[in-house]
Amino acid sequence: MKITVRGKNIEATPALVSYAEKKLGKLAKFFDKETEAQVMFTVIRDEHIVEVTVTYEGLILRGEESSGDMYASIDLVVDKLEKQVAKYKTRLNRSLRQRGLRPISVKLAQGQFEEDDQSRLVKTKRFTLKPMDVEEAILQMNLLGHDFFVFANAETEKMNVLYRRKDGDYGLIEPDNFSAY
Repeated sequence: MKITVRGKNIEATPALVSYAEKKLGKLAKFFDKETEAQVMFTVIRDEHIVEVTVTYEGLILRGEESSGDMYASIDLVVDKLEKQVAKYKTRLNRSLRQRGLRPISVKLAQGQFEEDDQSRLVKTKRFTLKPMDVEEAILQMNLLGHDFFVFANAETEKMNVLYRRKDGDYGLIEPDNFSAY
């Protein structure tokens, strides 16, 4: 597993990096290929936050935990990711084997906007857009813990947006036709 470690408001010491690599190495047994993981250590006041994002064949697993100790936060987030992987591994593998489709590269801008007169884009994300069916998109959205998910619909071959409604159900936005202005 290729692990990239960064720190925000904290130096990623060799001891922390080594501990994170050792703990995240436990996740490698769930994957049959080389997997990438990004780890972000953040300290805000007395909270030690660890965010881990694991990418595997176009799928993204994400976990975030905080506690009063960075080592405890690492343990908590690895436990969380192990549960996610164990829960969805069979379903994800079956779905991936059924599709030998090529990934499409796109840019997605996801902004967190301030509620003032000066709204601004504060973050840009890039990821590989993999054709999938609606059921797999729901699974992926739940793994990420997001309220919406952009994906290429394998059935219609069009870009779709899946979102979680206030009543807990899901909604799907499909383009009727598309034309550039």
